[in-house]
Amino acid sequence: MTLNKLRKKYIDFFKSKKHFEIMGKSLVPENDPTVLFNTAGMQPLIPYLLGEVHPSGDMLVNVQKCLRTGDIDEVGDLSHLTFFEMLGNWSLGAYFKEHSVRCSFEFLTSSDYLNIPKDSLYVSVFEGDQEIPRDTETAKVWESLGIPKDRIHYLSKEHNFWGPVGSKGPCGPDTEIYVDTGKPKCSLDCNITCSCGKYFEIWNNVFMQYNKDENGNYIELGRKCVDTGMGLERTIAFLQGKSSVYDTDAFMPIIKRIEIISGKIYGQKEDDDRYIRIISDHVKAACFILADSSVVFPSNLGQGYVLRRLIRRSIRYAKKLGIKSHFLADLVDSVETIYGSFYNELTEKKDFIKKELSTEEGKFFKTLSQGEQEFIKVTRNLPSKTIPGDIAFKLYDTYGFPYEVTEELALEYGFNIDKLGFDEHFKKHQNTSKKGGDKVFKGGLADYTYETTKLHTATHLLHKALQLVLGDHVRQKGSNITAERLRFDFVHSEKMTDDEIKKVEEIVNLQIKNSLSVKKIIMELSEAREKGAMALFGEKYDNLVSVYEIDGFSLEVCGGPHVENTNELGTFKIQKEQSSSSGIRRIKAILIDE
Repeated sequence: MTLNKLRKKYIDFFKSKKHFEIMGKSLVPENDPTVLFNTAGMQPLIPYLLGEVHPSGDMLVNVQKCLRTGDIDEVGDLSHLTFFEMLGNWSLGAYFKEHSVRCSFEFLTSSDYLNIPKDSLYVSVFEGDQEIPRDTETAKVWESLGIPKDRIHYLSKEHNFWGPVGSKGPCGPDTEIYVDTGKPKCSLDCNITCSCGKYFEIWNNVFMQYNKDENGNYIELGRKCVDTGMGLERTIAFLQGKSSVYDTDAFMPIIKRIEIISGKIYGQKEDDDRYIRIISDHVKAACFILADSSVVFPSNLGQGYVLRRLIRRSIRYAKKLGIKSHFLADLVDSVETIYGSFYNELTEKKDFIKKELSTEEGKFFKTLSQGEQEFIKVTRNLPSKTIPGDIAFKLYDTYGFPYEVTEELALEYGFNIDKLGFDEHFKKHQNTSKKGGDKVFKGGLADYTYETTKLHTATHLLHKALQLVLGDHVRQKGSNITAERLRFDFVHSEKMTDDEIKKVEEIVNLQIKNSLSVKKIIMELSEAREKGAMALFGEKYDNLVSVYEIDGFSLEVCGGPHVENTNELGTFKIQKEQSSSSGIRRIKAILIDE
């Protein structure tokens, strides 16, 4: 079984079960300011899990690119990954527990698919508590499929209950599926919750059964959904009998190329192996970020900062392998070899990816060469021979200067470093990144409040108004919407004049005053384009798309949600217009209730 074969088998199986294959979305979530990247397969489907009608139906299957940065400093061991793929199948009210469990069981055990012996399967279900009953319904389905009672474990909410995110919202029990790897038990108490590696969690089926209200009551939902997830890389490692994801075809072509460039052999020295794993993981993630339709460049902010950090960590660990020249672009072909047949953007943007990696590589080599001067500057007037932790961290965080290099220079110039102080600042930075990077992991719902929804509709009015004032060349390049304000990036080469800003505000407020209805229409993508519907450039869409029409004014491909009438918005006010990057302008705006 190969990576590509497993991905195809999963999709083909659920298509045979009448699921519609939908395209995976951009790595950068649209209109979700709570995370920098999609960290879970369900994130792009949040509106539909909350009740929006999906244009492709109520039984779906997809593969979603994900990127998690909260544990970036843990990458290098045998399991942690920055970029990964999630296989998912979804029921938006079409079926519930029994059909979901039976599909999972068939895919895992059928000789046409994964052919895992059912005698090696263990499962967990929710044990129940004072508020929610024991999930005997799911347990009985497993029993009917031949899983004996002693391999069905009832576990607490901590293990087998999802959500809600925050104090209220959709939530429900889940069932997790494990495979006995055949390894010996680590102790007499070893069971599926143990982390020793004997039991491998292969799949998780979440059953959104309840809505928790503001009073803490759990109320049965009328429209129940299923959200499942299978990690592609972890599963292929298990199926190939490998102890690490890095030993599979998801990584080996990259690792083999690093061996050639560095002269090191993977598997011979523990430290070198760790450095090779870090480089292969980070370069792969950087390639996918650069290939993404959201257009991210290395920078010191947001997604660009993550990209820059991945590239610079790769260079830092390459230095430890003895690689002293530019090498990153030389690994892009290996990433394409693994993924190009499924993600054609890696092929289409290959030259661009190589160019950006080489450019950032050159900048960091310059940083390293100038680092000694910066080090001398910040240590010149220190009252002692100990470099405070905040200064060492500033060199790392602000200038991208690796701690190990600072440590080498400190030794050379006769300084010590307050390592505890550095670690304290570094831990604070890590905690901040983890909160922002993984806030929605395991099915967390983004903020789809009424205020956010209003601003989303205002963004559509703004987009069209900008085209009317500045010209048809205006196209959305990105947006970020919170409950307080909207931020909208668009193609335009010049700073807007005060008169242009005033005209845009007037147009938007006129549409609000005119009380225009907002309607959702499901149509084929080709028809939407023929009708002139605006869409994100470079984004991949399914054949059927949802289009929001603001009565006679705006037509835009969008997943929603939106208000029903523009008269709900209040007064639109642009707070700031500025440059975002070369050829891209940015507007920040608010709605004022009157």
